[in-house]
Amino acid sequence: MLGCYGQPNNRLLSGWVLAAKDDSDGDSLLKQPIDYTLVWSSESLKIKQDGNGYIWLPIAPQGYKTVGHVISSTKDKPSLQKIRCIRSDFTDETKNDTWIRGPANLSYMPNLRQIDTLFQAYSPWIYFHPNEAYLPSSVSWFFVNGGLLYKKGEESKPTPIQVTGSNLPQGGENDGNYWLDLPIDEATKERVKKGDLQNSQVYLYVKPMLGATYSDLEIWVFYPFSGAAKAKVEFINISLGRIGEHVGDWEHVTLRVSNFNGELHSIYFSEHSGGSWVNASELEFQGGNKPCTYSSLHGHAMYSKPGLVLQGSGEIGIRNDTAKSKIVMDTGLQFSLVAAEYLGSTTIVEPPWLNYFREWGPKISYNLADEIKKVEKVLPGKLKTAFEKFINGLPDEVLGQEGPTGPKVKRNWNGDEV
Repeated sequence: MLGCYGQPNNRLLSGWVLAAKDDSDGDSLLKQPIDYTLVWSSESLKIKQDGNGYIWLPIAPQGYKTVGHVISSTKDKPSLQKIRCIRSDFTDETKNDTWIRGPANLSYMPNLRQIDTLFQAYSPWIYFHPNEAYLPSSVSWFFVNGGLLYKKGEESKPTPIQVTGSNLPQGGENDGNYWLDLPIDEATKERVKKGDLQNSQVYLYVKPMLGATYSDLEIWVFYPFSGAAKAKVEFINISLGRIGEHVGDWEHVTLRVSNFNGELHSIYFSEHSGGSWVNASELEFQGGNKPCTYSSLHGHAMYSKPGLVLQGSGEIGIRNDTAKSKIVMDTGLQFSLVAAEYLGSTTIVEPPWLNYFREWGPKISYNLADEIKKVEKVLPGKLKTAFEKFINGLPDEVLGQEGPTGPKVKRNWNGDEV
């Protein structure tokens, strides 16, 4: 072994240890260290610990170098047999951030056939709340069923959108000059709001992560509409009126798969303006390797388990209710690979709607202060101020004040999940 690695002790082992074997005929390429220096310990940390941890730097013999550390759970120096140093002429100086973030070896990445195999193996089931009224649809279904493109200054002349989005403005930036909206006809608008699960599909984006040792398979789900939020204010559950409503909702989960053995390592669940990684060992599976995910009522935030997640602090927060129901999407049945940039620009032709960087919904037209006052009427006096402070601190993704943007504009498209 050339060095240890560390990880939290509440999950299955998931890292790698670099090792080497000496097959040289002449001078040995590997030698034991001659001693250790303690470079860090957890003894002084004022935190709850199962035990102390110690990191030791091996002292290499002359003509050799150390390329890793040894981690132990006691203050006794590790055995000199535990690690090997490398002959100096077989080492090179480098910076950690250059090695980690430098050019990846894309030959490790899956080809088209392998992407399909991986996704069919791990494609999640998405469970919707039994009371969910606003379900997903495909993007093309939204377009052909009356989705409209608006341009600033020409609001009276919205344009019907072509089935692939070929008449949407391409590239540029979200300058506020264009946005999408529901059909004008009220009956059609209400129908489109509800989506169409039978004609829905998910959109897949594959990218290298961690030096191409992993592939991230981002699974994007489109909803024509998100409904109003509900809040829990101590012991009172209340509807927030129009707060949280918006057109054109994009949500996603990300599968992180090892490029060494094809194993699912973890899943990222997007939750409004944030999200969280969940290790594969903590997921619920069904039908073999297919993980279960749960979409919150009206807001469509993604979670790994059913139940209530309160977004807020203390006893005041937005309710994110999830439950297993008969309303479910098997993402492996209908999906489209829309981007995998490492395969080259000619391998996958990105749909025009993917490069529409403006808003997928209009800016809300209601008065936030008025909506807050309507809610406060049902609250006891001492809770009014706390509730108003909480609402004003919510991000736009929850309040729905600005029209949401598409997948390629999200910060995780060109980097890691945040």
